[in-house]
Amino acid sequence: MFETSRDFSTSVAAATCARNDSEKVMKKIGILFGQEHSFPPAFVERVNQKTGGKDIAAEFVRIDKVIQGEPCGYDVVIDRISQDVPFYRAWLKNAALTGTAVVNNPFWWSADDKFFNNALATKIGVAVPRTVLLPSHQLPPDTNEKSFRNLGYPLDWEAIFNYVGWPAFFKPFIGGGWKNVYRLHNREEFFRAYNDTGQLVMMLQEEIKFDMYFRCYSIDQRHVRIMPYEPRHPFHLRYQTEWHAPKEILQKVEEGVLRLNQFLGYDLNTVEFAMRDSVPVAIDFCNPAPDCEAAWIGQANFEWVVEAISEMAIRKAREHVPGRDNLSWGKFLQAAVTKCSLSDLA
Repeated sequence: MFETSRDFSTSVAAATCARNDSEKVMKKIGILFGQEHSFPPAFVERVNQKTGGKDIAAEFVRIDKVIQGEPCGYDVVIDRISQDVPFYRAWLKNAALTGTAVVNNPFWWSADDKFFNNALATKIGVAVPRTVLLPSHQLPPDTNEKSFRNLGYPLDWEAIFNYVGWPAFFKPFIGGGWKNVYRLHNREEFFRAYNDTGQLVMMLQEEIKFDMYFRCYSIDQRHVRIMPYEPRHPFHLRYQTEWHAPKEILQKVEEGVLRLNQFLGYDLNTVEFAMRDSVPVAIDFCNPAPDCEAAWIGQANFEWVVEAISEMAIRKAREHVPGRDNLSWGKFLQAAVTKCSLSDLA
């Protein structure tokens, strides 16, 4: 039997569609991690359960070469470790350049710090403790006294101490894990602690006397999990507490969490709020690789965060556009690009 030209064209079109469907590229989600045990496999399993492996699949990231300007093979990467491994941070920037949706944005994460976070909060209507930035006690590598000719000496310690007050917390302006954190009661304790901090750049921060305290997951700049938290307890017991908070308090906390992360641009973060006289005061909100271990946060919180991050990763994979910037950029940078004030976007 002979085909007419119309029949032949129809057959070719049908064959082409069938071939395109069979050759449809699978979207890949990777998780980049270090010493974690429970969260990475649970995340991969949950994503693959939800998608059925039909159009989106999740796996542990594998890197065997990094070539400039070449795609990494992943449409979405959840970054849990680059803060500790500079090689991974550089790999993620190259991946982002070639279209990967990286959570969190590696360029912003590299630029951010806790002191800037506090300063930004003062401009967008979120209460924070009185905080000052201090130079490292020891000179940084490859510097000498001449490197600091713009720095007043001595610093105006009286003005600094009067502004912050006592007691106060003394902690690094970057990093986490409660490393090198001091609770100080007077200037004598301060100078003893300062002498021990070496080349760390530190912040002196007002202590907030709180009625309640919450640690909050923020996922995808839209989902919030408010967890009662007691920072004065040993680490493994901090989530084992219960505050009986009125609905209006929880609403204020949620609004603060969303506002901070929308301006910072973090798709995965935790925010800590101390309640003082019914006002939520943001204490720590620069945690772009927050603890997600089931043993620490409890099974209910673990289940929530696995589900929320899986849903976010799947959404980002489905919305991914190859060869385009697929990163999240916060309102702070959006305001800079569009030449508008932060209040216009608040």
